Amino acid sequence: MHEWALAESIILTITEKAKSENKNVIDSVEIVVGELQGIDIEVFEFALNELRNLAKEENNVIIKNFRIVEEKASFRCNRCGYVWRLDDTSLSAEARESIHFIPEAAHGFIQCPKCGSHDFEIVSGRGVYIRL
Repeated sequence: MHEWALAESIILTITEKAKSENKNVIDSVEIVVGELQGIDIEVFEFALNELRNLAKEENNVIIKNFRIVEEKASFRCNRCGYVWRLDDTSLSAEARESIHFIPEAAHGFIQCPKCGSHDFEIVSGRGVYIRL
């Protein structure tokens, strides 16, 4: 359900940016989605396309193309410096769901595969951002 809210925020951001630059056509938008967000890409893309039509109707802003890129989650151990990816872990569906809602919960479920420490930073794979 939060896919629609994210899509709406993105469309509003693009629309405001277009207005501030006196543009009414945006050729391409790249949307980077962090793996930890747990977004249903199909629903998200559908929402973007529906809301894009509203942007055109209500604000005369035409957004020609979206490109959605998934950013893989990676972590860096603060104790030994080892870097690994979420794919290298064997998390349950419940743990992944918990991390989706509260990314900091990763520290409770994940440990460094090399030294076993739970003291690590999330290097990539969080949040959603756009590139115009």
